[in-house]
Amino acid sequence: MFILTYIDSVGKRFVAVIKYTISIWTMVYISMRSGFSYNKKHSFVEILKVIGAQIYFTGFQALPIITTLALITGTLIIIQTSAQLSKVGGGDMLGNLLVVLIIRELGPLMTALVVVARSGTAVASELGNMKVNSEIEALESMGIDPLSYIVFPRLVGGIISVVCLALYFCFIALFGGYLICQFIHPIAFSFYFDSIAYAISRSDVFLFLIKNIFSGGMIFTICCYQGLLVKQSFTEVPQVTTKAVVNSILYTVSFNSTVSLLVYLKNLKELGIL
Repeated sequence: MFILTYIDSVGKRFVAVIKYTISIWTMVYISMRSGFSYNKKHSFVEILKVIGAQIYFTGFQALPIITTLALITGTLIIIQTSAQLSKVGGGDMLGNLLVVLIIRELGPLMTALVVVARSGTAVASELGNMKVNSEIEALESMGIDPLSYIVFPRLVGGIISVVCLALYFCFIALFGGYLICQFIHPIAFSFYFDSIAYAISRSDVFLFLIKNIFSGGMIFTICCYQGLLVKQSFTEVPQVTTKAVVNSILYTVSFNSTVSLLVYLKNLKELGIL
């Protein structure tokens, strides 16, 4: 009896996840279509202003915390990997390890977590308060599509910000961390730069873009979706904000982990291990 109850519970959760995912992707499609098909020039200028404000808040204002995390992460990884590889004579693998750890994995993941904590919560609570204050209904009464004026610019601005922040994180982690590492474990710059340059491939760039574009899209779509679920009470705002953060992290981490797993399985298959 317990097993049947557990299976039924898992089935209901799975169906709920599928419905939620469909709702999220539907909002992405409708928002993009509404935003790109909006023909009023003055309204498009306003949308560009909102996109710029979102990039400023999500991207520019997050630079201090991203810089700090990147320097700490890059320094620790460079020191640990170079010290361990030098013991076994594997110094030539330094670039490959740094590309895998920082560009493929930690860069997209750390950036997504920072954006969720800073901007995701702000977007969800902002839209929730707008819904309670009937600002969404006011826009609709003026003939303005909320998805094109509210969701679309935050989605576009969020994706641009996440990609740029992740790129900045990787640059600071690799080269800022290298400068700090020089005071502890000196490494020749020519060797360091060449090892990273030879290690980066097109597949790394492709994975980097895919992970960050998806993370930015999912974070801001989920946060907008949860914010718009608020009905009439201000007490619902912190509840939907919490759900937005949890769901954003789950979707982002799940996607990044799945992509990384598929890539590593593909590599193992090419080596003949699988």
